[in-house]
Amino acid sequence: MNFIERFVKNKKALFSLKLFGVIFFVSLFAEFIANDKPILVKYGERFYFPIFNEIYETEFGGDFEVPTDYRDLYITNKIESNGFILWTPIKYGADTINYELSAPAPTSPSLENILGTDENGRDIFARLIYGLRISIIFGLTLSMFSLFFGILIGGIQGYYGGKIDIIGQRLTEIWSGLPLLFIIITISDFIIPSFFSLLVIMLLFSWMPVASVVRTEFLKVRNFEFVSVAKIMGASDWRIITKHILPNAIISTVTLVPFIVVGSITALTSLDFLGFGLPVGSPSLGELLSESKNNIEAIWIGLTIFITLSILLVTLLFIGDGLREANSIENN
Repeated sequence: MNFIERFVKNKKALFSLKLFGVIFFVSLFAEFIANDKPILVKYGERFYFPIFNEIYETEFGGDFEVPTDYRDLYITNKIESNGFILWTPIKYGADTINYELSAPAPTSPSLENILGTDENGRDIFARLIYGLRISIIFGLTLSMFSLFFGILIGGIQGYYGGKIDIIGQRLTEIWSGLPLLFIIITISDFIIPSFFSLLVIMLLFSWMPVASVVRTEFLKVRNFEFVSVAKIMGASDWRIITKHILPNAIISTVTLVPFIVVGSITALTSLDFLGFGLPVGSPSLGELLSESKNNIEAIWIGLTIFITLSILLVTLLFIGDGLREANSIENN
């Protein structure tokens, strides 16, 4: 029974993987779920796709050469008198403000805003689904780059050993002692934090767990007979690393991916909560968490973000546990 078959037999881990896949897949189509622009507009004999193209209201009989506000009743009536509008399930984008609230914002869940609104009158469900997409993509992207650099650095240390390994370990120990949060806070005084700047900063630290595992595997496998035979036959270091040693280490590194994703999502959420994360106004889980802190009486905000983060992080942890268990059985 191979690694994948053992993982599939773990029902809890498999269900968690499917659930995470559904959450991620749905979040990828956030624009088709929550948007203040309709998916399709038919006006006269022509069809328009506002999600993909900016259309001026003069196309629909409006008076001004400005981008169409599809929530404007005047424009809506113009279109529906000579066609139809196909809306997304939620008629609010991440930054759309509901100016027709029945009470001061934040407002509780209703048929119009199923998870309520935040203190600025923006739909919480819309911001949640966009925030989930940013967080998951951030976590997965960071994990992939962490794997690349971790395998590269750990592989060099483990394969060559000796002084290279000793110097690499001492530098890694020094680097790991630097406080990531303080570094980000300091850098934020000089640059405006963004998705890519935060990704680069966190990547400077996130490769180390991967490098440690890869180094250990390389140190163990490099003394096996098949590696010695390959050297005797004149195989290059690159071929020995990629063809003989790396395949033995890759599974152990894959088991770290869910935990790196959890750490990156947690870190991004924390930074957004503290105000050192994504640009102000960006839809994020940390921003919603901050909203719940600032509006304790609006318990629906706190419950929404708590349940969302709990499901997302626990799902990833179950996946990680399933991968580790499948790997440990193989090693035994």
